[in-house]
Amino acid sequence: MVLVGVDFGLPHFDHELEELGLLAQTAGFAVADRVTCKRKAPDPALFVGSGKADEIKLLAQSSGASEVLFDQALSPAQQRNLERALGMPVNDRTLLILQIFAQRARSHEGKLQVELARLQYLSTRLVRRWTHLERQTGGIGLRGGPGETQIELDRRMIGEAIKRTKERLEKVKKQRATQRRQRERRDAFMISLVGYTNAGKSSLFNALVKARTYAADQLFATLDTTTRQLYLGEAGRSVSLSDTVGFIRDLPHSLVDAFAATLQEAAEADLLLHVVDASNPSHLEQIHSVLGVLRDIGADQVPQVLIFNKLDAMDPSALPRELQDMMELEGQSVHRIFVSALTGQGLPELRALLSSLVLQRSADSGEGEGAPGDAGGDPVC
Repeated sequence: MVLVGVDFGLPHFDHELEELGLLAQTAGFAVADRVTCKRKAPDPALFVGSGKADEIKLLAQSSGASEVLFDQALSPAQQRNLERALGMPVNDRTLLILQIFAQRARSHEGKLQVELARLQYLSTRLVRRWTHLERQTGGIGLRGGPGETQIELDRRMIGEAIKRTKERLEKVKKQRATQRRQRERRDAFMISLVGYTNAGKSSLFNALVKARTYAADQLFATLDTTTRQLYLGEAGRSVSLSDTVGFIRDLPHSLVDAFAATLQEAAEADLLLHVVDASNPSHLEQIHSVLGVLRDIGADQVPQVLIFNKLDAMDPSALPRELQDMMELEGQSVHRIFVSALTGQGLPELRALLSSLVLQRSADSGEGEGAPGDAGGDPVC
């Protein structure tokens, strides 16, 4: 597989295509080569232009690759034109993420969500893309248009499948809403773990609640929401802690929409633990990518605590002076705490901070007006 990235001057462009390579490996593909180029705007027909398309074709042939993967989303027409020009399958970041999600979904709800996103993606690709959609000939002396009848049939079938899947997901959403109302009646304090994929959310979840949720050093290791009770001794009570699906840069909106039932856990939480891979040089960009998804799902107003995880993997020169401080986040000062889910360092401090937040909520008559004052420590630059 050849990876292709186009730099349109955006600040988050991954010149090494490192993340795309990790996504490809997660999906089970071998990366043969990588190529990047700069453009002011996408070429309407081939996205990269005819000259660069020829270069990609030669590179793919010389490296023995049988498929090309773009880091950006392609339109149906661009995808079809590129496949004709290159003579091999061409896919984009959106389809790759969909494929990973399909591989990782385990619960009935997760599979439904992935199926809905896949159907919505396919519905935009019924633009005479496949030869099996072409009708041969019309009546005497006439030629039928390519694929009109079959395309309409496929579109109708996909539309009906989307409708059925949405109805089944709506039932799941109602079940989750019922469960949330039951927790609210019990005066449960709900905490959701959110963060960029592979930041260590599931490892932190396991370390806090002694659970056995699947965790691995790979992208999108966990898709299904898991909720457990976390007892906070200093607060003298338990809270509900949920582990949610990881976010990623340019997360397809179809996936955000499809996972609305799962992501609603974050939108309706009393507190978000925003887990960050502190050892990743791009962690600040990842923070802003997560904040963008939180805005999309209406969870941007939920109070947050930044959990800088993987303290054990940080460069010694970047280690913090204090494990706990405050950090400016989109104009607001929020708590930040450094931990290692692997070694347990910082977890007692995290439990103490959560206890103080829960007690503060109780003192505020359950209105949850956000984080209390500074928990100590000088700000770390």
